[in-house]
Amino acid sequence: MKSLNNKIILLFFLLFSACSSIPKNTSNSCSIFDERYLWYKHTKKVEEKWGTPIYIQLAIIKMESDFDWLAKPARKKIFKVIPYKRPSSSFGYSQAVKGTWEQYKKETGNKLATRVRFKDSVDFIGWYTNKTETILKIPKEDAFKQYLAYHEGWGNFKNYKKNKKVIKIAKKVEKQSKIYKQQLSECRNSLNKNKYIIF
Repeated sequence: MKSLNNKIILLFFLLFSACSSIPKNTSNSCSIFDERYLWYKHTKKVEEKWGTPIYIQLAIIKMESDFDWLAKPARKKIFKVIPYKRPSSSFGYSQAVKGTWEQYKKETGNKLATRVRFKDSVDFIGWYTNKTETILKIPKEDAFKQYLAYHEGWGNFKNYKKNKKVIKIAKKVEKQSKIYKQQLSECRNSLNKNKYIIF
């Protein structure tokens, strides 16, 4: 019985690890969805639900975590050597902070949402970009300004012009979103044809 339980635990671990591993080529949307077809279904659902294009969702995750489900900000160091606190509570695919994640769960009713689940992470991005459009009147297709609002927060967005580093990062997100968009135009039809595939 103990041996059977150990095998079940091992199988669960292997399946979970396979589903959570980072795709081989995170710069190519078709390659990502070729490895993780369920991710395409999740991002498509977010696009239909919130109106946030798939390529915007991917570009934000690419910049925030590079599709690492356990991503965290690097710890600060004392005297450049001794590890100290992390600069924020950002975590998971979307790098959402605890406070905003709790707000998302409360407003959407998605009480069991977790930052390490891709499905929940992209839904969070859809929710966030939708609120950005409502609060700041920024179209969901505007990768540059949407990312600025995502990174800086709705309250601090108005001050983004003072932060050249963030502007530079936002331009990278914009560029990557255009690349993802072009790639998707080449493989989306075939992805849609595979709608009955579970894995």
